[in-house]
Amino acid sequence: MRVFIAGIDGYLGWPLAQHLAARGHEPAGADALLRRAWVAEMGSDSAVPIASVDERRTAFRDHFGVPLPFSAVNVRDHTAVGRLLRDFAPDVVVHLAECPSAPYSMIDFRHADFVQGNNVSGTLSLLFAMREHCPDAHLVKLGSMGEYGTPDVDIPEGFFEVEFRGRRDVMPFPRQAGSWYHWSKVFDSQNVAFACRLWGLRATDVMQGVVYGSWCPEDPRLNSRLDFDEAFGTAVHRFCCQAVTGRPITPYGSGAQRRGLLSLADALQCLTLALENPPAAGEYRVFNQLREVLSVGRLAELVRGAAHRLGIEAHVRAVDNPRAEAEQHHYHPDHEKLPALGFRPSAPIEDELQRLLRDLLPYADRIADHAGSLPPTVRWRPPPVPVPASTATSTPPAAAGVRNPPDKGKGHERDTAPGHADRGRGPGRPARTA
Repeated sequence: MRVFIAGIDGYLGWPLAQHLAARGHEPAGADALLRRAWVAEMGSDSAVPIASVDERRTAFRDHFGVPLPFSAVNVRDHTAVGRLLRDFAPDVVVHLAECPSAPYSMIDFRHADFVQGNNVSGTLSLLFAMREHCPDAHLVKLGSMGEYGTPDVDIPEGFFEVEFRGRRDVMPFPRQAGSWYHWSKVFDSQNVAFACRLWGLRATDVMQGVVYGSWCPEDPRLNSRLDFDEAFGTAVHRFCCQAVTGRPITPYGSGAQRRGLLSLADALQCLTLALENPPAAGEYRVFNQLREVLSVGRLAELVRGAAHRLGIEAHVRAVDNPRAEAEQHHYHPDHEKLPALGFRPSAPIEDELQRLLRDLLPYADRIADHAGSLPPTVRWRPPPVPVPASTATSTPPAAAGVRNPPDKGKGHERDTAPGHADRGRGPGRPARTA
């Protein structure tokens, strides 16, 4: 199969291209390399050194014996994306080309605006390009389990049966996203479903849990990135990087928050199963992609235990939760469709964590050089305005202001639109304040 990967330079996109090539598929892709810029904006870098795009493509040819077609194109560049799809004529389009960070979207207005514009507009651009140039191709779009939120009922795979006033129907399960980023994914899901109904496109919307794990083959040019900063590093990766640098492992709040998880190897297996088993024309289907559900506190203890087995002294120390989220909640998502296609979990999480820590140990100094990006500075809610004692009343004032650094420059002007000098790299984070 000819597989076009939008976001091929990313944490998932780069190993997916290698995994598919090893299975005999023909990958190609595009990436504007924005993840590299966004992480740098947060004052961080990949924990595992990654090669330039040119070095990666050379290594790909060396190992798989074929070239990797690549274009440094932003999916929001509709004309360019259409040209790529027309020329490559893919059987499958895998959409990984979005800004994947809840904290980044919560910094301020300009970041929220940028993330939603980048993600929603980019997905629309890809949908219209597919309609025009490869309408029979299968879209595999990466969604997020975070779209569902944490409802006090079990979470189905996309749809559920509703009975209301004596009538029954199958409807999309309500979304209760918890960040501006996750709301952009909700909007994407609705747009993809609408395109399937409207134009007869076929799509798989993958509601993915938290992915963890490293991709470090013998040839370092084939390494995939691994981020650990507060915005782009998942909890598991942050915990592991804290452990290898001798810092406390810091779950947020009580640590009782529950999340669906799966390893990078399992994520690649799931995405491959999805693209190798396409839906019918006009069908929009949803897969919940996860292996197990664990609390954040349990994850911290698992990382501590894995570190101890490697001779690394590690401790867990909870910190104040900067997010607006339920810490005690029901969480039971269905995940039956991928196992029905043949998904079988790989190594248990304890083994994956030890492998991850081993891969990180040689880069402990590199991680320590960027350790300032680990502690949370982005706050979901503004603090209450302090009331001077002389004017205090029994009525609490309205909350105003934020702990995040204030916007600079042009305030609420939309200066992250296509064609602006930022070239899609994001609005730029203001310098941190004390």
